[in-house]
Amino acid sequence: MLEMTRLSGQAATAQDVIAALERDGGVIVEDFLASETLDGLRNDLLPLIERQAVGRDSFSGNCTRRLSRLFSRTRHCAALATHPLYLPVAEHFLGKPREVWVGDRRVTLTAGVRIGVTQAIQIGPGQAAQPLHRDDTAFMWRHPTAGREGRVQIICAVSDFTAENGGTLVIPGSHLWDDDRKPELSEAQPTIMKAGSALIFLGSTFHAGGANTTQGEYRTAVGIALDAANVRQEENMYLSMTPEDVASYPEQIQRLLGWSAGDNHMGWVEVDGQMIDPIHLLGDLDSAAVRGVGARRD
Repeated sequence: MLEMTRLSGQAATAQDVIAALERDGGVIVEDFLASETLDGLRNDLLPLIERQAVGRDSFSGNCTRRLSRLFSRTRHCAALATHPLYLPVAEHFLGKPREVWVGDRRVTLTAGVRIGVTQAIQIGPGQAAQPLHRDDTAFMWRHPTAGREGRVQIICAVSDFTAENGGTLVIPGSHLWDDDRKPELSEAQPTIMKAGSALIFLGSTFHAGGANTTQGEYRTAVGIALDAANVRQEENMYLSMTPEDVASYPEQIQRLLGWSAGDNHMGWVEVDGQMIDPIHLLGDLDSAAVRGVGARRD
């Protein structure tokens, strides 16, 4: 059985992560999070997720709690999304250029990257294994993808991951399968890693939350999906965050959250007859184009 590569967060390069993902579809990066980031995520999110109701079906998990809208609930997700072993890796897979004709000019377009999903996930005792799935199913993606991925996902361990407490199941190499091959639990291996480490995998890789067979141990993770900017963001960032929330972040995060039209002009806003990049609206939060966008529901 193919084993996932384990890399050191202190010694690995983005190219090392890319090579592992191209070969296996997933990779474990040990010591990925700085201690202050891990502590910050715990302090900000654990009190909130412990108040969440469990899921209502086998996919969301009837012993699993989930918490989204993370960029409105903690500032520490920014360090995950822009990590040098994650964002450049996602840009490699998601930002592949495409040449198109515009009139008599041959133009190269690059879609760029956006944050598609943010979620803290806490698997409780008694939770059965989640059905194996691909995250890019949301895009109706075809497989194999021929190297043009729609998503690169990261799951950071807020608590230790073990085979017994629900460590994420991954089928290495499954990113190369076609759409007819059925995944089997016997092919999946659990992600075993210490808190502060991370699992990075492609949207085309079969995976699932593992079964928690412990008597009282919760497995907690924070996940972020970076998606190609030519697909719709799975989590609706425009309703889950107010413009004021978004404006409080650096421009790099604002654009990742979706306030950017990018080179392929997806997401522009009309103002005074002009199609403009929405990033400019964040500098004028009193404008009619911004008022009413987003809503806080805490």
